[in-house]
Amino acid sequence: MAQSWRNLLFAHWPVDAAVLRSQIPAELAIDTFEGRAWIGIVPFSMSDVRLRWTPPLPGLSSFPELNVRTYVTAQAKPGVWFFSLDAANALAVAAARVSFHLPYFRARMHSTEMDGWIHYQSERTHSGAPPAVFEARYRATSEPFEARQGTLEHFLTERYCLYSATAGRIYRGEIHHPPWQLQLAEAQLMQNSMAEAAGLTLPAEPPLLHFAPRQDMVAWAPYRII
Repeated sequence: MAQSWRNLLFAHWPVDAAVLRSQIPAELAIDTFEGRAWIGIVPFSMSDVRLRWTPPLPGLSSFPELNVRTYVTAQAKPGVWFFSLDAANALAVAAARVSFHLPYFRARMHSTEMDGWIHYQSERTHSGAPPAVFEARYRATSEPFEARQGTLEHFLTERYCLYSATAGRIYRGEIHHPPWQLQLAEAQLMQNSMAEAAGLTLPAEPPLLHFAPRQDMVAWAPYRII
């Protein structure tokens, strides 16, 4: 698949890796930076979602998405583990649940840009799923930069696969994109129960924030590794 991610906010909180262990398969090692694991909440808008070499379909290829994540490794390859992914596209949710084995949920979502701020709202509507809401506004506050290898920013963002699990099997999905063009950011979080809905507790300290206006990426079908 190919797609573009737009107006993306990385909001990250440090946590003790032990508090995540029960929610992640034992076959995956929780990845840490200087002894700390991280929980990320990442709102953005997807666009031009399509099979590679095909045009995007009107009405189906652009929609907001919001994920809750941490970082793991398997077989020495660092990647992303998703606790939840909310999307405002019922067809995409159904397809991703089946094909990528990911915990996608339907949600009512809205993202707009106004006076230099991204205004973002999400309310989960998926039947039988834990309720979850997110409301924020955010914007960039610096010039773009590329994270240097060995830095926390690089650890949090430069990851080129995702992991998922079902029926005791572990899958890896490869992705590829140019290095992130990150910007420092500020945000006002008016409502945020995304982590709580996933059974997680965020620390009281303010999150580490980064913004990216656009990232173009490609993804391949997941394959079983364990």
